[in-house]
Amino acid sequence: MKKNLVLIVLAMAAAFAAEAQEKVLNLYSARHYQTDERLYENFTKQTGIKINRIDGKEDELMERIRNEGANSPADVFITVDAARLANAEALGLFAPVKSKLLESRIPAHLHTDSWFAFSTRARVIIYNRSAVKAEDVATYESLADPKLKGKLCSRSGSHPYNLSLVASLIAHDGEAKTEEWARGVVANFARAPKGGDTDQIKSVALGECGVAVSNTYYLARLIRSDKVDERRMMERVGIVWPNQANRGTHINISGAGVVKTSKNVDAAVKFLEYLASDEAQRYFADGNNEWPVVASVVTGNPALEAMGKFKADTLPIGSLAKNVVAAQKLLDRAGYR
Repeated sequence: MKKNLVLIVLAMAAAFAAEAQEKVLNLYSARHYQTDERLYENFTKQTGIKINRIDGKEDELMERIRNEGANSPADVFITVDAARLANAEALGLFAPVKSKLLESRIPAHLHTDSWFAFSTRARVIIYNRSAVKAEDVATYESLADPKLKGKLCSRSGSHPYNLSLVASLIAHDGEAKTEEWARGVVANFARAPKGGDTDQIKSVALGECGVAVSNTYYLARLIRSDKVDERRMMERVGIVWPNQANRGTHINISGAGVVKTSKNVDAAVKFLEYLASDEAQRYFADGNNEWPVVASVVTGNPALEAMGKFKADTLPIGSLAKNVVAAQKLLDRAGYR
């Protein structure tokens, strides 16, 4: 009997030891890029922490975390667009994070107390070189100029990328002036909004419209494409960094935060700190055509280099959230759907 008891105790001890040795991080991810696989693999190699990933759309993942409540296995939620991260914060999904490393490497305007940006992408104006002059589209505000009537293509006004841009316009120009701008943009549409950023780029290249707005990493993908026709298509498209004479070009981000019910907080913070490392920052740039948030990181992406340097808007990215509802309402009133 005594021998059996000793065997049971030893078995339990071995089980606890095995569990302690298997470090696991549960990542809920709305970043749908195959190139991120190496990021996760390298983190595991460096730390021994295995990543269990749940992929999904951002709204679905946020709702899942809410429904799981205190029993949620989620440790980190990662997604794109500041408005989505701010929404997760407003829903109370994130825990405050204290990390001297993160605060020292990531600029203050690119994080809040509970989530951090790890890469940026700029929202630029693109134009057909034979139909529009670069100087006529030097600012976001110029997109409402009547001289562009019938020349503007866009994705839906309700898409988070456009909502974040309009939220920034409200911050800089005020709500009334931004609504007037939105009405001018609608009056300039070549067609009703549809498709994604890549569709807008192709429409501009083909001359179906003269001007559009796109996130830079879509442009970089086409510039670096293995398809000759896509690379040649990009020769017909010009790129403008808007508002260089004043506040700078609007940027958006990809970022993450620690879920407040995380059972692996130390591992979660360690993962965020890894995303701010030189290695991970270079991979965001070279693997997925995004700019690193850490200023000292040197990248080797020829497409990003070809687009050149630019002045970025330093509006605190977390502040965009307070204007998103107003942005959607004014776009609806303007008929930008």
